[in-house]
Amino acid sequence: MTTRADAPAPVVVLGAGPAGLGAALLLARRDTRVVVLERAAVVGGLAASFDVAGVRVDHGSHRLHPSTDPFVLDELRALLGADLQLRERNGRLRLGGRWVRFPPDARELVRRLPRALAARLALDIVTAPVRRGPRADTFAEVVRARLGPTLAHDFYFPFVEKIWALPPHELSGELARRRVGARSGGALVKRALGREPQRSVFYAPRRGYGQIVEALAAAASAAGAVIRTEADVIGIEAHPDRAVVALAGGERLDAGLVLSTIPLPVLARIGGAPDAVRTAAARLTSRALVLVYLALRVPQWTPYDAHYFPGLDVPMSRVSEPKNYRDNPEDPRDVTVLCAEVPCSVGDDTWTASDDTLGRVVGDALVRSGLPRVTPFHVETRRVPNAYPVYRVGYERDFAAVDDWAGTLPNVVTFGRHGLFAHDNTHHALSMAWGVADAFGADGRIDATRWSAARSRFRDHVVED
Repeated sequence: MTTRADAPAPVVVLGAGPAGLGAALLLARRDTRVVVLERAAVVGGLAASFDVAGVRVDHGSHRLHPSTDPFVLDELRALLGADLQLRERNGRLRLGGRWVRFPPDARELVRRLPRALAARLALDIVTAPVRRGPRADTFAEVVRARLGPTLAHDFYFPFVEKIWALPPHELSGELARRRVGARSGGALVKRALGREPQRSVFYAPRRGYGQIVEALAAAASAAGAVIRTEADVIGIEAHPDRAVVALAGGERLDAGLVLSTIPLPVLARIGGAPDAVRTAAARLTSRALVLVYLALRVPQWTPYDAHYFPGLDVPMSRVSEPKNYRDNPEDPRDVTVLCAEVPCSVGDDTWTASDDTLGRVVGDALVRSGLPRVTPFHVETRRVPNAYPVYRVGYERDFAAVDDWAGTLPNVVTFGRHGLFAHDNTHHALSMAWGVADAFGADGRIDATRWSAARSRFRDHVVED
């Protein structure tokens, strides 16, 4: 990798999500000229917040987990102060036709689950030492070997099929390593017995999750970074001594270094990748999501922050109630909003359905699941085309082809969730920003050794729900 930014040209950051804004803030504080280019009208990406019926809502259920790197958490505490609230988790999961606490509680599981299901779970734990290891590197085999057939078939398999629209044996084992934190049934029991107290709490900003990216953007601007929204990047030319970023409308921007958080397939398309790389990039696809917001004229729908639906009998994967994530006196007293996450594919019947139709579909599914009936006075939706990277069996070869090509581009570095085709949380994206800043030397170069070490750490990230 050859990178340099010692010329007067600025460091150009593509994308104003958490990773891009975090990097911009840290570099601007070093008196580095930074320009952030964001295609949308607002910063934040999926970490942004907006208003529905007077209630501040997020793009689905977002939490800042206590496992956030301490240096990142310290920065966010400094930026948000008392607005960054520590909250008790209070979710529920539909399992075996019953609602149980999530994260799980061992005593409640014994009391609430059907006896046959509880017995099968116990048997899987007892027989774990003699269970065969994975017979293939697939999601199905890794989960079966780690956690046993009961959790695999009753929870994880239908859940991933709902989200990714593929059977578990067609998904890579890497998805299990990224998605399933517990390495064994015994580890799950320890969690359920409360031996990991940090899993029972989370941090949430008082004014919605988007307050995090808003604070990062404000601090980056105060440090001298220039943040441009509605800036559509259509081309990147990588040269030995600089890079040139082309924008819609004819503008061309010289850059000493480009830090790209845009999706890898997009980078391949606009960065002049050879045909073989572009073909591999086209196979790096993502699953879409429609977020359905139901505004209700009640102070609170339930006391729970989120309900999880692993079964294929309902279309939603999760329904959250944003007001229950925080303590904000500014929230309207007599109105609450639900956010239903409905996985889909771009262009399918769910993606193209009207807001009212989706509202009725979600409402009917809630009642079928034994939850309170809803009578929304307003329904609106947000459509997310790239919600979940699809880790098909063999995707690693395509990712490596595109990533290796991107690594040859002088003065261009890819990072962030989309930039590394990573199934990560916000705190992981922020850790990537700190990794970039740590590898950025006083001479304006990216230290290849430090960046390689950071990339290795990123591969150990495990998604937290």
